[in-house]
Amino acid sequence: MSRPEDILPPDLFYNDIESRKYTTSSRIRNIQSTMTHRALSLLSLRRPSFILDIGCGSGLSGEILTSEGHTWVGMDISASMLAVALDSETSGDLLLADMGQGIPFRPGTFDAAISISAIQWLCNCESTSESDGTPQQRLARFFDGLYASLKRGGKAVCQFYPKNDAQKTMICAAATKAGFGAGLLEDDPETKNRKLYLVLTVGSEIEEGRKGDITEVVRGLEGVEVHDTRAGRGVQGARVQKKEVKGSRSWILRKKEQMRKKGREVGQDSKYTGRKRRIQF
Repeated sequence: MSRPEDILPPDLFYNDIESRKYTTSSRIRNIQSTMTHRALSLLSLRRPSFILDIGCGSGLSGEILTSEGHTWVGMDISASMLAVALDSETSGDLLLADMGQGIPFRPGTFDAAISISAIQWLCNCESTSESDGTPQQRLARFFDGLYASLKRGGKAVCQFYPKNDAQKTMICAAATKAGFGAGLLEDDPETKNRKLYLVLTVGSEIEEGRKGDITEVVRGLEGVEVHDTRAGRGVQGARVQKKEVKGSRSWILRKKEQMRKKGREVGQDSKYTGRKRRIQF
């Protein structure tokens, strides 16, 4: 059976007919409800929160968020899906937007975010034009925007269906590159009901008194496998190389060496190279 994302882009695949069919299917509604409740349990929200629903579709997951006392905003690329949500008088605000172009909200807007069966679409591109970009570029824009839109200490849970291990690795790498602490949770492994949840954190949870690296917050979640590919963290206890400051002695010496290799004349190095001079009046 063909995967929907291999057939057409989401805004074309989910036309009026497919959107109605998707929303009225009792099987799909039950699956969406189960996955949304699972995502909320992983978020572990202690109070009613302001949540972003990414790829909200016709508002099936939004109905669960409302029933749990949360306020939410949904974004989706399919106008037909959003039309169904409007017809059902969903309580959340809706936005027609492509998540592959970023998250169009102010920094620190949301307490949390969820995405159910959506982010795998970012791995498929119908065009290599500058406005669309490669899957890696679309994933980078998405995770960078999501990271910025969440408050410090916020979490996001993205349930997705990767086509293969390469897609799973690409998605996890894009999340950690954006700065997230990322944990990958697999429900019902080795079965046809297998589900993957990408659990993301922004900073540490001050309320719980947990400090340190953001991955420690994710590592504390039950059954979550931590992914952290950031530079300098491949080995436990590895040092992170400090960024060289422009104008420092090491920066000046490196630049002078580069000029010498190009055959240009530069002054001799000395103990005074890069030294700050006092202001004299």
